[in-house]
Amino acid sequence: MKFDRITFDPQVMGGKPCIRGLRVTVGTIVGLIASGVSKEEILKLYPYLEPEDIDQALAYAAWRAEEIEITEFENKKVA
Repeated sequence: MKFDRITFDPQVMGGKPCIRGLRVTVGTIVGLIASGVSKEEILKLYPYLEPEDIDQALAYAAWRAEEIEITEFENKKVA
């Protein structure tokens, strides 16, 4: 899967996955959505974001969660 809006830079937010090099992390977006904040509200809070940024942040978080689960499962099989 391609995540062209998700960037990693040690100089920005300590290298955490961010949206387009901005100081908005994937974790921030996921946390807001999990707290019940709508995409529309997020776009008002962060007017420089685009709807596609939020979609890709959520897709990236889901992909990472799945990757972690697979890795943990494979490690248990080996042990």
